Amino acid sequence: MTARARHGEGRRGPRSTALLAALAAVAALVFVALLALGTWQVQRRAWKHDLVARVEQRVHAAPVDAPGPAQWPAVNATDDAYRRVRLTGTYLHDRETRVQAVTALGGGFWILTPLQTDDGPVLVNRGFVPPEAREPATRHANRPEGRTVVTGLLRITEPGGGFLRRNDPAADRWHSRDVQAIAAARGLAGAAPYFVDADDLSRPDATGARHWPAGGLTVIAFPDNHLVYALTWYALAAMVAAAAVYVARVERRLRAERPDAGPN
Repeated sequence: MTARARHGEGRRGPRSTALLAALAAVAALVFVALLALGTWQVQRRAWKHDLVARVEQRVHAAPVDAPGPAQWPAVNATDDAYRRVRLTGTYLHDRETRVQAVTALGGGFWILTPLQTDDGPVLVNRGFVPPEAREPATRHANRPEGRTVVTGLLRITEPGGGFLRRNDPAADRWHSRDVQAIAAARGLAGAAPYFVDADDLSRPDATGARHWPAGGLTVIAFPDNHLVYALTWYALAAMVAAAAVYVARVERRLRAERPDAGPN
């Protein structure tokens, strides 16, 4: 017996036709699913780029009147987030809410103050304060009284809390700007379902000291990893296709080497 024959005795024969058909079906399903995921990410990338372009237009546009009660049910993130709006009303400073925040100026709080408008109260994020300026008594220099015009960016409510940190209305601890929860805690019936990030009106005085709160710190950022995800899904699809071709070649060679064995 030759060495080649002895080597052949230890090698498996071709797989059965039924098993190969089942493997081919599974591979085809996985391949199609991975292609679909990759294509979905391409579509999501196009949608994200369109959204960013629209938001850029909104941010730099002239302010328009903020949506009134008749429009509140239709307010949504896609069509309204970061729209530059204008409000007129009177601040209810005794009902302000501090929401923990980390900004370019450090850690501290957002100051959310209801603005009583003719259409009802609207929560206005007047800006950021550091811990030493958290108490209203330290901020009289920047405390609008009476009828006030506010311009800023419309923002969508942030329900629940922050990452791993839940809002605790009973303890008056807030980690996100949850409009409904804050309105309920402050007794603001009929409040608008959104809040507004006010433009920066704080200016340093002659000594260089800033008058808190400091507005205009809205961060506009949209994560865009869709191209990476798409390439990943397409690469996995290519690997599945390559594996299927490899298996087909191996099986074809086995059948050619052992034509009399038949499929196992």
